[in-house]
Amino acid sequence: MNQASKNTKSSLHSVTPLHLEEPPNMALLLAKASVKTGQYKVGDALPPLTAHWENLWVDSDHLQRYNKICGFDANQLPATYLWVRAFPLIMTVLVSRQFPLRAMGQVHLRNKISVHSPLDINKKFSITAAVDHSELSSKGLEWSMQISVMTDSQIVWSSCSTFLYRCDTGIMRDSKPLTEPQGDSQEWVLPSDLGRCYASISGDYNPIHLSALSAKLFGFRKAIAHGMWSKARCLAAMDSVIPDAGYSVDVNFLKPVFLPSRVNFYSDISEGQGYFSLFNFCGDQMHLQGSIL
Repeated sequence: MNQASKNTKSSLHSVTPLHLEEPPNMALLLAKASVKTGQYKVGDALPPLTAHWENLWVDSDHLQRYNKICGFDANQLPATYLWVRAFPLIMTVLVSRQFPLRAMGQVHLRNKISVHSPLDINKKFSITAAVDHSELSSKGLEWSMQISVMTDSQIVWSSCSTFLYRCDTGIMRDSKPLTEPQGDSQEWVLPSDLGRCYASISGDYNPIHLSALSAKLFGFRKAIAHGMWSKARCLAAMDSVIPDAGYSVDVNFLKPVFLPSRVNFYSDISEGQGYFSLFNFCGDQMHLQGSIL
């Protein structure tokens, strides 16, 4: 094995847990993220930072707005919603002085969500986000954030998101063959303001999602849709086969979805498991691939 490809383990030095006494201020977090620089050097361990928010209540108006833009039924609490509520905790870790990576420019590679018990909209939740393992790849440092949600002292929901911090690692890139579309298909037309609409609900105002002009400043020819919107929209399309609890949804984000655009969604059910993918309209680029297990 290439020495550089070995896992980088979390640092053992002491870090201060980030306990939030009130809802995170997203405007302040975004302002800090825009100016924060990083001190990371290839091979450095990431500190095992955690952020915790004790008293989360679901706002019914916010939930309805989220469900509307993602395609869910108005009154349900979908699996992806709690990730949006946990996003400020991820940002809290990213802007912390104890975290060595810069906050802007992180790429969401993978996300797995597990619903362990039925989610009750009337319950109070507590959320913890914790930096997990990291590993060097051909594209840079891949690092994970574990999120857990508890109610009545029981974990009811959990998630693992893997992000990419681009840097030169000297590792050779492996080529991957294109997977062909499978299953039933739907065509979706995505409007140019989708990123701005979703940002107003999720709090993720990363400029790459807002307009073609702001996206070009970061190397994209157009604005791109949020990855977690794409995942949510896919789950909404398969809502009739998703149980109330006891399942996981795993997604790999592959190619950005440009806005506006037309995309094709494919889904298939086999032996009690669901599989789905999202392709561009021409069918020669896969945007994401996922499974419901």
